[in-house]
Order: sequence, then structure tokens, then C-alpha cells
Amino acid sequence: QVQLVESGGGLVQPGGSLTLSCVASGYSLDYFAIGWFRQAPGKEREGLSCITTHNDTYYSTSVEGRFTTSRNKAKNTVDLQMNNLKPEDTAVYHCASGVNWRCTHEYDYWGQGTQVTVSS
Repeated sequence: QVQLVESGGGLVQPGGSLTLSCVASGYSLDYFAIGWFRQAPGKEREGLSCITTHNDTYYSTSVEGRFTTSRNKAKNTVDLQMNNLKPEDTAVYHCASGVNWRCTHEYDYWGQGTQVTVSS
């Protein structure tokens, strides 16, 4: 059974940083593109980033320059390093596994999400 689990969320002050991690069970993240998404209350889900199996990365304009996604081979995770966090970054953050090695709009496995709250 495939399961994705996010971790690393929490409460952080504006301007602070957090690193989220996505780990899989019953599945290897190595062979698929991995995306990060977020959903704030009352808002639609927003795609933030994607990393291919070749480690090419793509970002939305709302987070480019502040967020970085990478594969952590030692931990077998895909991480999302978030810097200079703003109150509008408050949301539940999800990782998702793509259907192949490329970043497309298709994702077939999703984690339950981790809450990130940016507030003073």
C-alpha cells in the first residue's frame, strides 16, 4: 500500500524558515516526479514546486526564490526548504507523486498534509 507522509510543519514567525519532508512507504520516490502543493482555508489548492527524477525543479511565481525543493538521498525524502515565510504562506502543505519522471499535471498519490502557520 502506497502512502506519502509529510512532516516538518509548525508555527513560525514572519521571515522565518521551515523545511518540510515527504517520505513514502510501499513506494520509491526515486522514480517519480514529486510535487508540493498547499491549500489555505477557503482557497483552491495551489501548486508550488515540482522536482523531476533528474532533479530539474520548477516553482510557482508565488514561492520562487524563497522555496527550494530537493531530494535527500540519505533520508529517502523529498524536501521543501521554505525561507522568508510570510503570513500568506499559512496553509496545509501536501506532497504528491507524479505518474512518471517528469513534472506534469498528473499526480496519483497524495499525502495527508502538514500545517504551516506563519504568524507573530
